[in-house]
Amino acid sequence: MTAGRIHSVESMGLVDGPGIRTVFFLQGCALRCCYCHNPDTWAVEREQAQYITPEQVLRRLERFRPYYGEKGGVTFSGGEPLLQPDFLAQTLALCRRAGIHTCLDTAGCGLGEYEAILASTDLVLLDVKHYTPKGWRQVTGRGPEEFQRFVAAAQDMAVPLWIRHVVVPGLTDGEEHLAGLEEYLRTLQHIQRVELLPYHTLGVHKYAALGIAYPLEGVPPIRGEELAAWNRRLNEVCCPGAAQGTDRKETDCNEH
Repeated sequence: MTAGRIHSVESMGLVDGPGIRTVFFLQGCALRCCYCHNPDTWAVEREQAQYITPEQVLRRLERFRPYYGEKGGVTFSGGEPLLQPDFLAQTLALCRRAGIHTCLDTAGCGLGEYEAILASTDLVLLDVKHYTPKGWRQVTGRGPEEFQRFVAAAQDMAVPLWIRHVVVPGLTDGEEHLAGLEEYLRTLQHIQRVELLPYHTLGVHKYAALGIAYPLEGVPPIRGEELAAWNRRLNEVCCPGAAQGTDRKETDCNEH
């Protein structure tokens, strides 16, 4: 089986899907989001990356299974996990056969091989960078075509979605922008939850360490309370009747 390149592992994640989860952060990302807090995950090959096989992942998950309860399981994040499609599909299939709940935290920008991956995915945490092509390129540095292909595959396969959207002052904030996001989300099915994530600057030090200019220098962070009303509105409109649970613990990360 194909070995995966892993940036890091969180044993007891609480904000990357339902319940208590083991989170594998995969190495490599093709996007260059202006608010990314983990530029050290960008390179596909990284000297410090760990290599692990699907069987080794499953053995590790079995050790943590007693903590998962009815809701927990494993989440594959990044970087962008879809850039390692063979490893991801094989690992997800093993987890599904073992009865472990599987979650994929993604911006939907991989290599186009999505059906085998989604066939063993119980939940997708979908990072919606923007709802217009121009805005998508402004945030990520590239167009949304691959994201659109991934979303179409997830919709065709009726995979449940948790939507995530980072709110950045002057870029993805304000009533007009969030109303546009609402209209876009109305076009999607199978949404179970919407999370507006407040922009913060906790990862800025990594840019300095890597000698990379930080694109949003001087942009102030947002407090989570400022987004509460819109969080409620989007959940009421986009996933009525779902177990929304829109209150979210503050974390040290913007989405990738």
